[in-house]
Amino acid sequence: MNNRSKLNPGYFTVRQLFELEACTRCGECIAWCPTYAERNAEEITPLSKIHTYKAFLKGEYGGFLARLFGFHPPTPQEIQEFGRGTFQCTLCGRCHVVCPINIRTRDLWIAMRQQLIEWREYPPFFDQLREAVTDKHNISAEDNRGRFIWAENLDNKPAAFPEKTRAEAVYFIGCVSSFYPTVFGIPQAFVNILNHAGVDFTAMGGEEWCCGYPLIIAGMGDQIKETVRHNVETVRQTGASKLITTCPSCYHTWRHEYPEVMGEPLGFEIVHAVELLDELIRDGHITLHRYPNAVTYHDPCDLGRNSGIYDAPRRIIRAIPEIQFSEMKDHREYSLCCGGGGDAEMADAELTAAVAHRRLEQAQETGAKILVSACQQCKRTLAGQARKEKMRLKTLDIVELVWEAMQE
Repeated sequence: MNNRSKLNPGYFTVRQLFELEACTRCGECIAWCPTYAERNAEEITPLSKIHTYKAFLKGEYGGFLARLFGFHPPTPQEIQEFGRGTFQCTLCGRCHVVCPINIRTRDLWIAMRQQLIEWREYPPFFDQLREAVTDKHNISAEDNRGRFIWAENLDNKPAAFPEKTRAEAVYFIGCVSSFYPTVFGIPQAFVNILNHAGVDFTAMGGEEWCCGYPLIIAGMGDQIKETVRHNVETVRQTGASKLITTCPSCYHTWRHEYPEVMGEPLGFEIVHAVELLDELIRDGHITLHRYPNAVTYHDPCDLGRNSGIYDAPRRIIRAIPEIQFSEMKDHREYSLCCGGGGDAEMADAELTAAVAHRRLEQAQETGAKILVSACQQCKRTLAGQARKEKMRLKTLDIVELVWEAMQE
């Protein structure tokens, strides 16, 4: 563990350094932290993370007590505990929503993770993740040419995508939908919808590289520059005016991180599937048939709190004839995380399962038979936990719901 005694405030913006000082220690965030609710470990709480890192800074760089009694860099034990709490976090952002002084907590946690990466105090699996994304260009370390395996049983296979070099839109499928069979239904349904609606689109095939989001939230964002340039140039070569993704994390990364890394506008619009579906339904390009089922909707953290998209998925659901829609106890900006975000599953799979269980309980309380989300990772996490617990609750992505409702 190298350089444990050296803090690097350069990972933090000036605003973030002020935020560390601005925290009033009111504790409002604690009750809203989904992982603390399951682990009850003090180091997980947003309050503890801020207080601990601020103490590290003052102990090493100054402050009245440090000048009076001497400088005290953090000990290996203190750093280990801090790292455990920082990585047992889904980066869901609920703490930001309830913070009375509007601290951008999620950005703070990522900066803290960057510091922990420098200290080499992080889950061991992160080294494999970095190698997979930078060398194989996907989170599964699979042959990246296999990104179309999900399409093998489609009636209209997109086998010609790599040869279709020009299109109005590019569908960026994402690693989870490309390589995890439990969510193959998402790209399958979305491609069927796009074909049915007459959307001129293509996909990148093996030239689609992981968007880089897993490395960004791991604190390894400095590793994604080559990935960003490759993906942007590949899309530009198609002449597309928009990039569409069914993955909220890909959406957030393309929209917010890519222009910053490139240092210039991308030259095309970034659209999440729910925005496009909302438009296609409104303009009459999609016809929805009666679907007399009780459903509830789970807001993905990266689509809702982190990107501000709440209304489009609800308009889509309510546009389906005879559907019975009810909200969970925690929804919209207060939505409970599925447990699968923030690379938390790599740090503590049991913790992810506990958070998912609590969310599933909220879904069951509505009386819904179908739990709808708009994120492949949310579906994977919630559906997997529902199967483990033998819950009578079907889990669908919203594009799958729409495709089902399009059938007579």
